[in-house]
Amino acid sequence: MNKRTPHAAVTALAAAVALTAVGCTDGKNVGGGQGEDTGKNPATSNVGRTVGGTPQKGGTLTVLSNQDFTHLDPARNWVVTDMDFGTRLLYRTLVTYKAEPGARGGELTPDLAEDLGTPSNGARTWTFKLKKGLKYEDGSPITAADVKHNVERSFSPDLPGGPDYAARYLAGADGYRGPAGGKHLDSVRTPDDHTIVFELRKPFSEFPYATVLPTFAPVPKAQDKGPRYDNRPFSSGPYKIERYDRDKQLVLVRNPHWDPASDSVRKAYPDKLVVVMGLKANQIDDRLIASRGPDSSAVSWDKIRPESAPKVLTDSGVRARLLAESSSCTEMVQMHTGRAPFDDLRIRQAVQYALDRESVMTASGGPALNEPATAMMPGSLFGGKQPDTLSIPLTGDVEKAKQLLKEAGKPDGFSTSITVSNGDKGVGEAVQQSLGRAGIKVTVETVDPSAFYDSIGDTKNRTDLIYTGWCPDYPSGSTFLPFVFDGRYIKEKGNSGNHSLFRDEPTMKRMDEIAAMTDAAQAGEAWQKLDGEILAKAPTMPAVIERKPLLVGTNVAGAFGHTSFGGQLDYATVGLKDPSKSRN
Repeated sequence: MNKRTPHAAVTALAAAVALTAVGCTDGKNVGGGQGEDTGKNPATSNVGRTVGGTPQKGGTLTVLSNQDFTHLDPARNWVVTDMDFGTRLLYRTLVTYKAEPGARGGELTPDLAEDLGTPSNGARTWTFKLKKGLKYEDGSPITAADVKHNVERSFSPDLPGGPDYAARYLAGADGYRGPAGGKHLDSVRTPDDHTIVFELRKPFSEFPYATVLPTFAPVPKAQDKGPRYDNRPFSSGPYKIERYDRDKQLVLVRNPHWDPASDSVRKAYPDKLVVVMGLKANQIDDRLIASRGPDSSAVSWDKIRPESAPKVLTDSGVRARLLAESSSCTEMVQMHTGRAPFDDLRIRQAVQYALDRESVMTASGGPALNEPATAMMPGSLFGGKQPDTLSIPLTGDVEKAKQLLKEAGKPDGFSTSITVSNGDKGVGEAVQQSLGRAGIKVTVETVDPSAFYDSIGDTKNRTDLIYTGWCPDYPSGSTFLPFVFDGRYIKEKGNSGNHSLFRDEPTMKRMDEIAAMTDAAQAGEAWQKLDGEILAKAPTMPAVIERKPLLVGTNVAGAFGHTSFGGQLDYATVGLKDPSKSRN
């Protein structure tokens, strides 16, 4: 899934944070490991734990945010933070993750479905039975046909940007463009209102993990308004939208037809959730550090700014309210491999050698909040620690970069541009400065976080370089490398994952071979080897694996970062200690 990174950097203060943390290259979680607290990093005291005790029912939970959502339409929702919010509060999926801190959060549990699905035909066919009595916010029944409709609408050209597991795995999906005009997929059958059957083009034993994604949430055809559905998804979850003013405020209230007896995951403690958007990131941090009045019942939408980290990490009372799970998401510089000069391997390798990952890490908050990336897949897919595939020094090798530029006919370097989320301007400047040492002159272009993925997904008009990240949707290499490097699924608009536009026939052939393996351990080793082979072809340069440092107010309870949602706050269990202290 896409990883939004809306932080900003202040180098001097981020360096101060580094003084409070251990060296970042010698821990057992280098490169996105399991996220355990080593006992040395002050940011990780709450890793794998719930903050604030058990919530009481009622009150208003406020979410302080500097941005709007990218998409809430379940057919288009593929940014990790938005997915967490949407699937925990607004809509249910066939299967979901348990609401548990630590490793147990990676375990599947039935949601709309009665179980985790029944495979047949060598895992080419999967059947799910829906629970009886499930209802939407208006009391109408949720049916299997509604799930089928959302799967089909995810193919619509006017609804770009969402998960494309259906396009990759459903039989007969090639060339399908959605249900407009009454066209339907024969590979998705609904024999009755409570049964849905998926026919896949190849065996896929991990298919239940895919049904956690919003693509497999129900959307009733009568409520589908095409692109406008993004503004008002119809609720099958514990809350419904009372008001949504884009870029300003989203208000959720209880869905009276959600039945908690049918839902083992969502606790729905607050009566109301209010997302306040458009705030300054430093304003959010300061308000939550102080935690006065209604702000004591608030949480941050995204990570604290690097310059706020010293205030948090040096105050034990504030630090006790910090969540900092590993995101298991790899941040990287992706290069447009189909456009000169980045169609030359030597140019791309020069970028790999020129990049100063230490500078990028400092700009991202220092070693208390980040670890250097030495491979593409996170350490969780390497048994706990990434290999150092390229053996490039953390600060880069400028002379080697210059040598490669000379061999490529660019001895004086060249000019190019990089797009970053506007909160990542400091990271963009770190890339700019490090590549500039080798003669590569980089212009930094910033984009608002809510429009970032739509902007970089426009393959014709994007910049040569992009700084973004990818998170595995579940713990398998099949959810990382194919989505970031399979050239067969590149789209002109709404392109996602493969922002290097990498099209390499041997790589795609090997991906297919690994996907056909029935031995999970053998496939895991093959994905690990392929990671290094792709990195040697230099479509990208991994930079850092980030933690997700989130602050919660003093009146917040049941809070933890969910390991399967990139360390984001799990909205399924969060609530308030004393609801009477919250805003009305």
